[in-house]
Amino acid sequence: MTIEELRKRLVDLQESATALQAQADTEKRDLTEEEERQLETIFADFDKTEKDIQNRERIASNDARLKQSSRAISPERPQNAGNGEGEGEGEPPARAKPAGSSTRAVYVPPSNQSERNRWGWKSMGDFAMAVRNACHRGHPTIDQRLQNAPTTFGSENVGADGGFAVPPEFRADIMTKVMGEDQLISLCDQNETGSNSITVPKDETTPWGSAGIQAYWEAEAAQFQQKKPALQNATVRTNKLTALVPVTDELLEDAPALGSYLQRKTPQVMQFKVNDAIVNGSGAGMPLGILNGGCVVQVAKESSQPNTTFLAANAIKMYNAMYSGWRGDAVWLLNQDVEQQLMQLTIPVKNVAGTENVGGWPVYVPPGGLSAQPFGTLLGKRVIPTQACQTLGTPGDIIFASMSQYMAVLKAGGIRADSSIHLFFDYDTTCFRFIFRMGGQPWWSSTIAAKNGSGVYAPFVTLAQR
Repeated sequence: MTIEELRKRLVDLQESATALQAQADTEKRDLTEEEERQLETIFADFDKTEKDIQNRERIASNDARLKQSSRAISPERPQNAGNGEGEGEGEPPARAKPAGSSTRAVYVPPSNQSERNRWGWKSMGDFAMAVRNACHRGHPTIDQRLQNAPTTFGSENVGADGGFAVPPEFRADIMTKVMGEDQLISLCDQNETGSNSITVPKDETTPWGSAGIQAYWEAEAAQFQQKKPALQNATVRTNKLTALVPVTDELLEDAPALGSYLQRKTPQVMQFKVNDAIVNGSGAGMPLGILNGGCVVQVAKESSQPNTTFLAANAIKMYNAMYSGWRGDAVWLLNQDVEQQLMQLTIPVKNVAGTENVGGWPVYVPPGGLSAQPFGTLLGKRVIPTQACQTLGTPGDIIFASMSQYMAVLKAGGIRADSSIHLFFDYDTTCFRFIFRMGGQPWWSSTIAAKNGSGVYAPFVTLAQR
């Protein structure tokens, strides 16, 4: 095997180990004896492969040194003589290198875990500059830190072909922002997988229904009645979200600005795409969104309600359309244009005789109001403005959502990030590529009927066209 094949094997082994641990974490249990044996085998194979790489690199390095030494002392080829393989007899001698010079940057091993997670880089901009210099026309050196990275896809000889992996700490920074507390994916029921899909059992029966597990009142000494679970399998595939970020040489000249740009802009666009997919995803090549799932109740507008409005009565009926057991973690997702109407929402209060309005109770509490919450609340539930919601006046402009009833499947390992100078080589532009794999869909495939009355409940409630 070549060094590059061995390095790819290290990545595969690490992904296998991560997937084993992620499966146990998802199921909230310790590793089984069999899984522990598998991990020990993976670790032993990882160490052996890593040692093999070191040996091969040492052999290649010694071979290069011997060849260089042989050329320097060979009496058969004067410095100003051609070699018959491309150098002419009249060509000037190669320029001698100053004493102590090297084609490699000095590499100082990381001294702590934080530095190891950055592979020795000071910042994202520092890393990006090294990638650019490694393959730039006329640049003679390659930073040793690029070659010592454990998941680098290229080495000194082929780095330009495969690109270089972004260090884990910088990938983690981007992942943290995509998965931030104010993002919809952080509110979902998250599941990790080491493969490209996950299949989990689900139970869509209700406690008051006739299907699935049942409980019965029994007489003394009577035989117990039995009812087996009614489980279904839900299979969710992970889809690939990518961001390809070209960076010009002008920006590369300022490493701090470059690091700030990449770590700000990339999560920003990926955040929106994830939020939009959770709300509006078609399920084709992307997650199945809330609005396209089968477990949505659409509440009718009030009679004579003006167009493009949202009333307190709408909020109350939407709140009532969600099963009470799901309301604990429910939130309001809304188009930002709805906010201006929330400020005016009140529930009218009449006098003792019930004939005249004497005031009203506020339905919406803005950020910082009453108990100084960091976010607004509507009927006591958090309000999240998002550009993923539809235009004011259309279904989906405001959604009352129990986000724990949405299953998000994440590829173990988080965001994958690589870089290459050769995609836009003729533009003097370096490209940074980010790949995030996730899938998702609502847990429920349909709405549920109330035990008594004609009510229909769902974990996601919208308001009809108005």
